[in-house]
Amino acid sequence: MTDKPRMVVGISGATGVIYGVKLLRMLETVGIETHLVMSRAAEITLAYESNLKITDVQSLATVHYRIDDLAAAVSSGSFRTMGMIVAPCSARCLAEIATCAGNNLLTRAADVTLKERRRLVLMLRETPLHLGHIRNMATVTEMGGIIAPPAPAFYTRPQSLEDMVEQGVGRVLDLFDIEIPTVPRWGKDVGPEPRPTMRQTTP
Repeated sequence: MTDKPRMVVGISGATGVIYGVKLLRMLETVGIETHLVMSRAAEITLAYESNLKITDVQSLATVHYRIDDLAAAVSSGSFRTMGMIVAPCSARCLAEIATCAGNNLLTRAADVTLKERRRLVLMLRETPLHLGHIRNMATVTEMGGIIAPPAPAFYTRPQSLEDMVEQGVGRVLDLFDIEIPTVPRWGKDVGPEPRPTMRQTTP
């Protein structure tokens, strides 16, 4: 393995491409090597939701791959990584992972992550949910994946959309024990201060 830990980052075509962009930026700040796979639908969503170009997003990653490159390093379990985050994850992407389809590099890399017993986190962006979505979420969870919809926290009193996105991505990175100093935490940066432990004394 390289000196740096590696994270596979998938960006699917669901709304919320900014989560994937923020994820790449945050991982760079803590020295994590990133391996990016964007779906073609994600490239279209990027144009609708931001002023960024595809090359702008690709430049944020250490390595990026074509969605149809099934011979890429991340398609093999022998290529060691910390795991994979799909941010955002569409319902279609979820379904392909749940059924082990592996029709493209994004879903193949997710399947590899699961079979190697590494951590897979899906930031599912879909609502409302029908029974098929719920069953697919249950299936992925039973296979060892984690479904982590980007639910904004308001106890941090966010001042901008950027704050909300950063907090959501930071909570996902907590699942990998990756500390992001700028992410506010309850009981430390916001909310009540931690109470000291009271020791029992004998008279």
